[in-house]
Amino acid sequence: MKDYLVRGLVNSKNCRVFACKTTNLVDEARKHHNLWPTASAAIGRMMSATLMMAKMNKNQEKMTVVINGGGPIGTMMTVTNGDGNIKGFVANPEVHYTYNDTGHLAVGVAVGTQGTLQVIRDMGLKEPFCGTVPLQTGEIGDDFSYYFMASEQTPSVVSVGVLVDETNEILSSGGFIIQLLPEATEEDISYIEEKIKDFPAVSSLIHEGKTPEEILKMIFDDVEITDRQDLFFTCDCSREKMINALSTIGKQELQNMIDEDHGCELSCQFCNKKYQFSEEELKEIKNRL
Repeated sequence: MKDYLVRGLVNSKNCRVFACKTTNLVDEARKHHNLWPTASAAIGRMMSATLMMAKMNKNQEKMTVVINGGGPIGTMMTVTNGDGNIKGFVANPEVHYTYNDTGHLAVGVAVGTQGTLQVIRDMGLKEPFCGTVPLQTGEIGDDFSYYFMASEQTPSVVSVGVLVDETNEILSSGGFIIQLLPEATEEDISYIEEKIKDFPAVSSLIHEGKTPEEILKMIFDDVEITDRQDLFFTCDCSREKMINALSTIGKQELQNMIDEDHGCELSCQFCNKKYQFSEEELKEIKNRL
């Protein structure tokens, strides 16, 4: 089953909902970055949350999310244009921790809590909107919940999860978000709290074959699905973009590459694709400056 996302409304409980399956795109990211299991879980949760957050706005806008909690995984970044395509990376992909008591992947340990979650929305205005909150647990879902409350004043339930096989393959990935509307009552809040209290792990439900729609219907019988979008891990890097990057480093640095290395190799941080530039090509770039 391909990856996709749904958006919906629950009028009886005054909330809007989002759910997604991201198994294939997270496995694609794993292959590109040679991710170890806990790194896969961290970036997978982050990509699911980013895709759902991007779908909250009807206008397609570039959204970049950056998390750095001071943990061994380092900086993590995800980027989407709200069109269902996403790319992302972790600074240190070779990270694997588990909790001794449960054996579950210890994403919070890998990410850390001494840092921030930052959301940058580029809406085509002069300056992009930037919201930053301190990390709460490093487990990703809790941190996005806190972001919605602290930065956007929107009480939200964020559940994201990734199930990784012993061979490092991604067995399942996805999540859901419930956001209260301004009209929400205490009864609505109590209903959601009660439903979520012992709700199964979203990664387990997806692994069992549950669709995003079915997961939402487990919580709300009367959910109305209003939109659907296919999802993909896609990198938009190109040789032209690499040339533009080389053009920014200055003539002297280019000359050093020509004299010392007789060329260079650039690697895209989002997909690890490598681009080779010969000595002659570097000379052409330098002469254009």
